[in-house]
Amino acid sequence: MCQLGLNASNFNPEILFLIDHTMKGKVFKKYHHHDFIEISIVLSGEVFYNIENKVYKITKGDILIFNPGVNHNEMLEENMTVRELHIGLSNFAIEGFIKNTFPLPINSSILILDKYKDAFFRCCDEILLEQQDNFPGYDMVLKSLVMKLLVILLRETTFEDARKKGIKFSCEPSEKQNVVKAIISYMDEHYMNDISLSTISENMYMSPVYISKIFKEETGDSPINYLIKVRLNKAKALLDNGELTVKAVAKSVGYDDAYYFSKLFKKYFGYPPSKVKS
Repeated sequence: MCQLGLNASNFNPEILFLIDHTMKGKVFKKYHHHDFIEISIVLSGEVFYNIENKVYKITKGDILIFNPGVNHNEMLEENMTVRELHIGLSNFAIEGFIKNTFPLPINSSILILDKYKDAFFRCCDEILLEQQDNFPGYDMVLKSLVMKLLVILLRETTFEDARKKGIKFSCEPSEKQNVVKAIISYMDEHYMNDISLSTISENMYMSPVYISKIFKEETGDSPINYLIKVRLNKAKALLDNGELTVKAVAKSVGYDDAYYFSKLFKKYFGYPPSKVKS
C-alpha cells in the first residue's frame, strides 16, 4: 500500500538544535536564512516576523516553518514578550519530495493548526518537560518526540490535503500507474493554461524530479513532452474545424507566441499550421 512517502525505515531527520527561548522588550534580530529547516513555535506572547520582506504579527499557537533559503527575522516592540520553541532539522527526506524541504501545502511559512492543534502542543509540552528534567537517555526521548511532532504537522497539512485530493506520494509499482494517470488527467484538463513541471509538482505535492522519474517509467516520455503532444493534437482539431486563425488556435491551447507554436506544430506534424487552414 502507498504510505505517502513516510515510514519508520526511511524517515530519520537529524535534530540540529532544540531551543526554548524567551524575548522581552525592543528586539530587532538580524535578517538571515539557513541551509536547513527551522521550525519556530510560538508558545506564548506575540512577535513580528519579517519573512521575505513582508511583516506578519505572529501570536500564541502559530507555527513558522522556514525552508532553506527563506529570509526572515524577528522583531519585538517595547511592550512585547514572546516565548518560542525553535527546532533545527537536516537530513529531512520523504520520498517524492525535495530533500531538506518541508512540503508546505500553501506558499507560506506560517501554519495555523486546527484538527491536530491540541495534540501538537501537548507534544511541545512533553519536549519542554523532557529538556527540563534532563534524565538519562533524554536525547533519545527528545528525538522521538520531535519525530512525533513532525508527523502531526504532516498529517494536518500536506498529507491531509493530499488525502482529500486522492494523491499518493510513495507508491508500489502498481500504484505509480494511478499517480501518472492523475498527472495525465491534470494536463488533459488544464493544457490551455500556463503549465510547467513546477506547477504540476505543486498541484501533485511531489518533487519535479520524482514526477519526471515515474512519468518516464510509466509512459516512456517526459511530462512536458506529453503536454506538448496534447496541445498540438487539440490545435490540429481546431484547425481542421477551420473557424479560428492560427494565432487564435495557438492561444487557445496555451501558446501566446504564435511563431513558437508554428515551429512546434511543424516539427510534430511535418507541415505548418497554415497548411491545415488552406
